[in-house]
Amino acid sequence: MSSKRPQVPQMRGVTDLFSIEVEEGSSVSTVPIRKIVLPKRQPRRYFDPEKLAQLTQSVKEHGILEPLLVRPLEDGYELIAGERRYRAAKEVGLKEVPVVVREFNDRQALQVALIENLQRDDLNPVDETEGLLQLMAIDLDVTTDEVVAVLNRAANAKKRGQDLTDNVIRQLETIESLLSTVGGFSAESFRVNRLPLLNLPEDVLDVLRQGKLEFTKARAIARVKDEDQRRDLLEQAIGENLPLSEIKARVKEIKPELEQPPEKIAAQRLSEIGKRLQKGEIWSDRKKRDRITKLLDELDRLTAES
Repeated sequence: MSSKRPQVPQMRGVTDLFSIEVEEGSSVSTVPIRKIVLPKRQPRRYFDPEKLAQLTQSVKEHGILEPLLVRPLEDGYELIAGERRYRAAKEVGLKEVPVVVREFNDRQALQVALIENLQRDDLNPVDETEGLLQLMAIDLDVTTDEVVAVLNRAANAKKRGQDLTDNVIRQLETIESLLSTVGGFSAESFRVNRLPLLNLPEDVLDVLRQGKLEFTKARAIARVKDEDQRRDLLEQAIGENLPLSEIKARVKEIKPELEQPPEKIAAQRLSEIGKRLQKGEIWSDRKKRDRITKLLDELDRLTAES
């Protein structure tokens, strides 16, 4: 392995990463796979088992054809890009793998990992949407909630004929540039067509992550509030490959939410909120964490009184 230490890339924004992910002329080294660890924050949550099996067979026959991208740690390396190849190599039992070693700080490492995933054709719409949001948040140095707020603020201002502040205009320009470069969206099309996806029930999101159902069909099924009825319809839609028109017809036949007992509606909402609360990202925001705690305390008091 070369002893020359790579220089830390200087970046102005996300577009600069396209030229530094694996630069022409970067030296490829071979390192023990046991010295490579996965990152704490992995943008891609779902790996298609069938496609992973195909890649594993290819690695078994031909080895790793494209090196993994890693960054150096004190006692090894952290994987930045190439987790599917890494998984396939471990499954086959390879002891060593080819890598390109680059110096990245935490922020840059996550940016490169996000871009590497977003450039994959098989990335599901849920991971893609979450990845784009994270990428925008990194580039603007804000939270993902603040990115959503900027998008909504711009849309509301346009609807009401109001002017935007200079700061929001700059943020919106950054978002537009990033989305056109990486995602092929405009800010408004992303807000309208993709953000609602993240508010879908967890069981619907799981199906989308696995690529078992199109977004338009999943969104229609998500209108069913009863978890059991929604699960049954999901199974029918997947198993029978129902067209969107048939799914919408079956949704209309299902008992409307308003006819359900209020306690059942409340219990379902609490269940869905509870699942979202289990996500670590929510608790990293101190203001949000304190407000949630206060609301839980109030809810506890209200239910105790009854």
